[in-house]
Amino acid sequence: MKNETLISFRGVSKTYKGDFLGKANTALHDLSLEIKAGEILGIIGRNGAGKSTTLKILLGFIRHDSGEVCLKGLPPSEPAAHEQLGYLPESPCLYENLTVTEQLKFAARVSGLSAKEAKGAIKRVLDRMDLAQAANIPLRKFSKGMTQRAAIAFALIHEPDILILDEPMSGLDPLGCQLVVDIVHDYHQQGKTVLFCSHILSDVERICTRIGIMNRGRLVADMRPEALPPTAESSTDKSPLESFFLTTIAHDREEKG
Repeated sequence: MKNETLISFRGVSKTYKGDFLGKANTALHDLSLEIKAGEILGIIGRNGAGKSTTLKILLGFIRHDSGEVCLKGLPPSEPAAHEQLGYLPESPCLYENLTVTEQLKFAARVSGLSAKEAKGAIKRVLDRMDLAQAANIPLRKFSKGMTQRAAIAFALIHEPDILILDEPMSGLDPLGCQLVVDIVHDYHQQGKTVLFCSHILSDVERICTRIGIMNRGRLVADMRPEALPPTAESSTDKSPLESFFLTTIAHDREEKG
């Protein structure tokens, strides 16, 4: 339902404890964020900004120290919260000795598709990710880009209503990147929801309905692409998002010290 809040973080913090002599690392600090149905939110930030930690907490892979996290109105620990959810991790881990068809058959059945439904879904995502010609090749023979396409197909097999992608363009050639852009556009047209993290600012700028900037575990900006300030004449080599990102990070560094 449009305007329904599907994902929410309220005052969420997470600290990774150090070893005996190591210093604790605060990955998230008082993060508050809401994502409504039909939105495409792209989160950008430097390495270590807290992007992947945010996704892992949302998916229930790790626990937050304080605050509240809800996925479709439920805590991430509830199995029902993960129904109709597709996820692409930053470093996909697939079975190298299986073919992409075997991987997808497993994903489809685990997602509750019947054998007949799985067969149709596998053909659909293989065609969509341009992997039909490699359907029966073990993944150990795949290039990095092909493995990334297979992992995206794995996330799409059951046509989820919420798609969570961590660095989806990693290892992809320009054609593969365009496939991801087209998928996100299709999701938006269908009223579905996408949350993803990326370092490719140009893609974030052109496909997102909202952009969030994280720095040192905080959400320091949350805006729509059309609200980005124009690029200064002295910075014509940078896009509006790149200029705004660099300025925002620099200001946050000055304020926090």
